[in-house]
Amino acid sequence: QLQLVESGGGLVQPGGSLRLSCAASGFTLDYYAIGWFRQAPGKEREGVSCISVGGGSTYYADSVKGRFTISRDNAKNTVYLQMNSLKPEDTATYYCAADRRTTVQAMCVMISGRYWGQGTQVTVSS
Repeated sequence: QLQLVESGGGLVQPGGSLRLSCAASGFTLDYYAIGWFRQAPGKEREGVSCISVGGGSTYYADSVKGRFTISRDNAKNTVYLQMNSLKPEDTATYYCAADRRTTVQAMCVMISGRYWGQGTQVTVSS
């Protein structure tokens, strides 16, 4: 069974940090670009950050540049999203997705993904 599973979400105070993980089972992420997306209640899903197959190319939404860092560990079949200086507006359900034959910008802007996880909730509140 091909599956992506997100973890690491939770409740954090403004200015705090979280690290999200996206682990794959049933397939290897080696040949896939990976993206992190989020959706807040009443809002459309948006691309947060995407990383290329080899990790050499990354894309960040303007709203998270300088605060979030995406990385991948293909040996662990896992992609991470380090989120620092969190703001209340970062509150959302965060999803990871895997796709092939795409650029990181296209993946994040077009919200594309062949496989999707179920999401993990991030709440930033005092």
